[in-house]
Amino acid sequence: MKSSNIFRVILKGYLTALHLVTGLASVIKKTMSEIQKVVGHKMKKYIGGVIACMSLFATNAHAETLSNSDVVALLAAGLGEEAVIAKIETSDSEYLTDTTTLLALRDQGVPSSVIAAMVKRATVEPDLSEDSPNPLIPHFTGVYLFDDWSSEPRMWKIDPIASTQTKTGGILGYAITGGIASASVKAVIPGETARVNSSSRRPTFYIYLDSANGGQSGTFSTGFGASIQSPNEFSLVKLKEKKGRREARIGSMNIGGVKAGVMDKDQIAFVYEQVSPGVYKIQSETELEAGEYGFIFALGGGVGPGISGTAGASGARVFGFTVE
Repeated sequence: MKSSNIFRVILKGYLTALHLVTGLASVIKKTMSEIQKVVGHKMKKYIGGVIACMSLFATNAHAETLSNSDVVALLAAGLGEEAVIAKIETSDSEYLTDTTTLLALRDQGVPSSVIAAMVKRATVEPDLSEDSPNPLIPHFTGVYLFDDWSSEPRMWKIDPIASTQTKTGGILGYAITGGIASASVKAVIPGETARVNSSSRRPTFYIYLDSANGGQSGTFSTGFGASIQSPNEFSLVKLKEKKGRREARIGSMNIGGVKAGVMDKDQIAFVYEQVSPGVYKIQSETELEAGEYGFIFALGGGVGPGISGTAGASGARVFGFTVE
């Protein structure tokens, strides 16, 4: 064979081998690419699934709401009473606690301590109102004017004001007469008029003591751990209007002695009735003239209506209102 022919055969073989190697490399590269795509896609799905499961678990754990059947299941799984009660106290719940259901829980072997924890957790504290016209609806502790003259009846809460100072009157006459003429002691209440107004000449009031909602607001505290127990410890008086203030006579003195508290002749008679525990309805016995008024009670001791004892005017709390 000629050398030229041998060269062609060798060249052809070389090219054929090169073509095979190149094709094989291409196939391998393509295959690896496909494998990468498949593996990557599956890995992404896998990771995504794991994340979704974790999120779902976290969400379910956060939003878990226990029911009667959940409690029964926890006890059946062998959790102790203390552990179940701890779970009840720290989880949201939708318990049924009517008599029939509680008896059924007892029959299922639920301990009384667990049932008590469920009942306690299911008890919803009532919302307190400041304006509901229904006196049986729980209200915040305080004195309220019942507005029944407006198109929509409501309650107006009267904020208490502490008397800022005392003022004496008639001292000159007292001195000149050697105490025969009386000198008066007055409580000074800041402001010429009250924030709450009544369009009725015989307004209705409701007093909610702390005992009405189980609170300890201090609104009716008289000091030393004592507090108002009934409207009989209030005095309703007409306040004297002065520039920038209102005044109430809360004591007098003369040669015969000193009197502390709202004078009997200054007190306005009112009637009251208890409508529910700690809640009282109050009305004046007669119609009131236009002017400034207030319910007054003592701070720091004393008995009976009005300001009494040695507290003086600085120890008085006034719930003021205006009659138009």
